[in-house]
Amino acid sequence: MAQYAVLIYANDSAHAPEATAADTESCDQHADELVADDSMLMAYALTPRDMAMSLRADSTTEGPFLDSREIVAGFYVIEAPDLDAALAIAGTNPVLRQGGGVEVRPVHSGGVVKRARERQTA
Repeated sequence: MAQYAVLIYANDSAHAPEATAADTESCDQHADELVADDSMLMAYALTPRDMAMSLRADSTTEGPFLDSREIVAGFYVIEAPDLDAALAIAGTNPVLRQGGGVEVRPVHSGGVVKRARERQTA
């Protein structure tokens, strides 16, 4: 089955270090649903924009890499039989009802770290 990355765009991340269960409830419930459906392979929530640091060839700055209204608040990888099914799964993300958006992209390759570890133990 094909894998797709779902990037979550929002005004900021709900996953601040001091976030409560109520702050992340819709995200957690959505993740639980995708796990129960055997769709989600992995997920990462990112911290708020004010915790980001950006590097360029000649500088390091505070904040997200791109200065825009929305940031990447997190991402997850799903398995789906095709792009239409991946879009349907991503379309259930609660950020869509909260004014944000998602981007769905096929995963080209992966498992690099896992393969390197397997070679080391062989």
